[in-house]
Amino acid sequence: MDERIQRRVEKLEQQCQKEAKEFAKKVQELQKSNQVAFQHFQELDEHISYVATKVCHLGDQLEGVNTPRQRAVEAQKLMKYFNEFLDGELKSDVFTNSEKIKEAADIIQKLHLIAQELPFDRFAEVKSKIASKYHDLECQLIQEFTNAQRRGEISRMREVAAVLLHFKGYSHCVDVYIKQCQEGAYLRNDIFEDAAILCQRVNRQVGDIFSSPETVLAKLIQNIFEVKLQSYIKDQLEEHKKSDAEQYLKSLYELYTRTTNLSSKLMEFNLGTDKQTFLSKLIKSIFISYLENYIEVEIGYLKSRSSMILQRYYDSKNHQKRDIGTGGIQDLKERIRQRTNLSLGPSIDTHGETFLSQEVVVNLLQETKQAFERCHRLSDPSDLPKNAFRIFSMLVEFLCIEHIDYALETVLAGIPSPDSKNANLYFLDVVHQANTIFHLFDKQFNDHLMPLISSSPKLSECLQKKKDIIEQMEVKLDMGIDRTLNCMIGQMKHILVTEQKKTDFKPEDENNVLIQYTNACVKVCGYVRKQVEKIRNSMDGKNVDTVLMELGVRFHRLIYEHLQQYSYSCMGGMLAICDVAEYRKCAKDFKIPLVLQLFDTLHALCNLLVVAPDNLKQVCSGEQLANLDKNILHSFVQLRVDYRSSRLARHFS
Repeated sequence: MDERIQRRVEKLEQQCQKEAKEFAKKVQELQKSNQVAFQHFQELDEHISYVATKVCHLGDQLEGVNTPRQRAVEAQKLMKYFNEFLDGELKSDVFTNSEKIKEAADIIQKLHLIAQELPFDRFAEVKSKIASKYHDLECQLIQEFTNAQRRGEISRMREVAAVLLHFKGYSHCVDVYIKQCQEGAYLRNDIFEDAAILCQRVNRQVGDIFSSPETVLAKLIQNIFEVKLQSYIKDQLEEHKKSDAEQYLKSLYELYTRTTNLSSKLMEFNLGTDKQTFLSKLIKSIFISYLENYIEVEIGYLKSRSSMILQRYYDSKNHQKRDIGTGGIQDLKERIRQRTNLSLGPSIDTHGETFLSQEVVVNLLQETKQAFERCHRLSDPSDLPKNAFRIFSMLVEFLCIEHIDYALETVLAGIPSPDSKNANLYFLDVVHQANTIFHLFDKQFNDHLMPLISSSPKLSECLQKKKDIIEQMEVKLDMGIDRTLNCMIGQMKHILVTEQKKTDFKPEDENNVLIQYTNACVKVCGYVRKQVEKIRNSMDGKNVDTVLMELGVRFHRLIYEHLQQYSYSCMGGMLAICDVAEYRKCAKDFKIPLVLQLFDTLHALCNLLVVAPDNLKQVCSGEQLANLDKNILHSFVQLRVDYRSSRLARHFS
């Protein structure tokens, strides 16, 4: 069994080897055949290249013969047509058949070029005839273009425009197209919207008609700006230029804004190179005469308008605005009055009027805001900071000087002297209104002026001007507040003088004292609480604490000096302590630690009026009095009625 399988395997191996040899032989034969075929292919390729070279050479030779022949034929035809013009009779069908206007145009255009080279003296007549026919055909083509445009036949318009491209009247063809495009285009009341829609429609169409659509579209836009818009804008502005500055400025701003907005829309179209410069020049050509003197008109209007707003306000108050003296004697009087509280001349009764108006301020700021907006839009970039500064100067003059400063000066002059009785104090109302106005003024400075000057040298100039004017106002506000505080102290002093009796602190019947504190104390505390509330309502921020601290210190000094004027019995001293306790409770409303501390110390000093003589030394060395000067302690002890009888001076020797 194994031998038989072995023999079979050997037989199959022999057969496989035989077939492999036969296959290898066959592959070798095929390779040889392939090499032979490749050689034949190379020979064929070389032959084809040779034949192609011959054919190209033959083609060049034929072309060299045919081109002069074609030129000769064309020249012969032109000579034939030229002879017809020479004879004065046009017989060719191309000139008599209106349907062949395109071919006639091609011929006459060439004849026209030839005629220009001929001497005038010999060919004057024929040159004239060719020129006449040239002109007639040109007119016919333009008329054909016009008719096709009216019919809306874009393909015919494109065909005629292509023929006219080589004629001198091609630009006239473009003019006709532009003129007809605008017929019926301005049907709305909004010329800017109409112009934008027209340009969008033409932009979609012009590329299908003309070979250089961007040139045609640019010419249309130029025509719209220089003819339609310029005429419209001139009519609108000239109507108000001399008679109504406000309406003139509003119209100028609106028209310039709408024109630049239209320009922005047109930027999306292809108008050739540097369309930004092209459109800017068109806008400038329309507005240059108005923009050159814009700022002078703006400042003049702002000045007259601001004056009118102020005058209308003062008229409504039946107030004749007066000149406020400054410098020299006026300043000297001011300093003397400030330091001595002497009344140099009568004070002005303002009848409670602050002469500050929120409505006036809002109107002035609104006018200035609109001026800043116009300035931003209408000023040349190089002049913008300078123009903005001039507008800001107008605001400072009329709002800060003519209105706020005038009100401060007027109400300052109306503040009564400290010794006036029943004086009405309105200056804190002015402070409250002035604070509100300063906030509005500062907001406009930051929101509307700063963006116009932020990157120019005018920034520092504006900041300095603002700083100077606010400091000037603050000096007068401080002066008025100081005088008002003096008047408040004067009112308190008047209450104490008229209401406080000597018997309050040295009653005739020590055993029959029924009151907790004196009537003078009640009235002073009531008055002080009203003034504290008024100060809180009139000021904000740290100013409240500063003014209240100043009032508290002066209030303490007044009570301290007032208490020094009386002699105190034991029961009277108790009543004084009760009064000071009430003053101290009033001082808590100030919410100023220093003021409360002062009244705490004063309360401790009043204890010296009632303490037993033997305990006096111990009380003087207590926590609240230990740091005080002995002379102050002694001065209070001297107010006791038993100072001499109890020999209290020995405690201070």
